Amino acid sequence: MDTQDLRQSFATYFNSESEIIVRAPGRVNLIGEHTDYNEGFVLPMAIDRAVWLALRPRTDGQVHIQSLDISSAPPADPKPDSIFYLHSLTKGKGWLEYPKGVANELMKAGYKLRGFDAVMTGDVPRGAGLSSSAAVELAVARAFASVSNFEWDAPRMAGIAQKAENEWVGVKCGIMDQMASAACREGHALFLDCRSLEIQHVPLPKEISIVILDTSTRRGLVESAYNERRSQCEEAAHWFGVKALRDVSVEEFNNKNKDELDAVVLKRARHIITENARVLEAVKVTGNGNVKRLGELFSASHDSLRDDFEVTNNALDIMVACAREQESCYGARMTGAGFGGCAVALMRQENTAEFVHAVSTAYRHRSGLEAAVYICKASEGASLIQE
Repeated sequence: MDTQDLRQSFATYFNSESEIIVRAPGRVNLIGEHTDYNEGFVLPMAIDRAVWLALRPRTDGQVHIQSLDISSAPPADPKPDSIFYLHSLTKGKGWLEYPKGVANELMKAGYKLRGFDAVMTGDVPRGAGLSSSAAVELAVARAFASVSNFEWDAPRMAGIAQKAENEWVGVKCGIMDQMASAACREGHALFLDCRSLEIQHVPLPKEISIVILDTSTRRGLVESAYNERRSQCEEAAHWFGVKALRDVSVEEFNNKNKDELDAVVLKRARHIITENARVLEAVKVTGNGNVKRLGELFSASHDSLRDDFEVTNNALDIMVACAREQESCYGARMTGAGFGGCAVALMRQENTAEFVHAVSTAYRHRSGLEAAVYICKASEGASLIQE
């Protein structure tokens, strides 16, 4: 991001100089899918695509945010839907609900907030399952911390952003997206225990590339399918006599007589239980630099999501197959909730360009769709760039 362009945009909109620049990244989940609401384990990383704000504090409790991605031409006055008042927040519709929700939760938590003027832009692809909404939430939280002079506490801010999305926006997301955007370190993945919220920074081998492969298909009306799987996981946990499937080991699963358990519920449980085991092993082998085994875990995760959890689609399966066929690819899997969106591939860094070309060509040939490809580096969580 060219911060000079961002500063110039601020000057154009507000006829003054910005004082602060903040950013917060999107994320990709490397492994650990649908484990979050089963109180299990996930391994996301922040990507080098982010939401940026250039801003200046105000003294009147107003927040003006101009999104450069939504309105390209500066209006004579800030548009009404880009302004809100900290002490008279009301719910509406649109992207501004995310900043409003963050402000509301910060004030409920006892933070004394100042308003600000800001321009916002970003390069996190929307709708691709890379958490553009969490990036907006954490960038806004970082902005409030800067202008209101309170200490930045990444895990606490992640929890506040999650509450904003759950209770103000009305999206019942888990904590993973916000924690990754808030707390990741450059060059590391983030191991998160979704029950205790304990985190561990896991260094990624330097010789690998993480490549996100967007199928150009988007999730449709899948809320019912998501709720059904959540209910099936709860049914399985109850049958095993535990609080959540996170409490069942692979060995316990294999040794228990499961004849009385519904066949579909059994498949759902098998995915969650084996996926949690894969995440724990992934943390270990990543730390040891065993990229070959990490790639095998990626591929096993996709197969489980396809066969047991049944949340892939034809495009995702084709994309993963195209990636796995490349000699430089250690492994690939769908990432995110499924039913469309993106796959993530792990590969040798020196072969990145030829990998991208080969996979894009093969995917186009087999699916008739164009892939969008993002070569990603593990980036820092929400941060203050300039003050």
